[in-house]
Amino acid sequence: MIEIKKATLGDLQTISDLARKIWQDTYVHNIGQEQVDYMLALFYSPSVLSEKIKTGHEIYCIFSDKTLIGYIHLESRVNDYFIHKFYIDTSLQHKGIGSFTMAFILQKLTIEKKPLRLHVNRKNFKAINFYFKNGFTIEDYADFDIGQGYFMNDFIMLYKEN
Repeated sequence: MIEIKKATLGDLQTISDLARKIWQDTYVHNIGQEQVDYMLALFYSPSVLSEKIKTGHEIYCIFSDKTLIGYIHLESRVNDYFIHKFYIDTSLQHKGIGSFTMAFILQKLTIEKKPLRLHVNRKNFKAINFYFKNGFTIEDYADFDIGQGYFMNDFIMLYKEN
């Protein structure tokens, strides 16, 4: 049984650990170990995640039988609703968990009544195809400078209701 719950401060280390596992499986071959390590420290440390929660960001844990298998990080911004992070354990992908979670996000969107956007690495074809399948289109692309000479080379995707 899949369950989505708002993250607590006690969940943040487990989320950080899961991020490391997923990023090792997903990004090392695209951006290299050094950039992966840098980005994990920059975006996924428990202290960074805690600060995000304190400033109004929403972080949710995705559980299967009380085991953390994924997480999402959402933000209601002035002009849109933004998915900062959406990750499912790579060993559990293609089992409907992502689509279940996307339905959860879209339910929140009906409350917000704003456009839904996200950024996705331009080489992450599995994620891009998942977002296409779930109603997103590519709105733009950009290279985001994240410091230390590293860039996120992303598509900006927009959810389009059918």
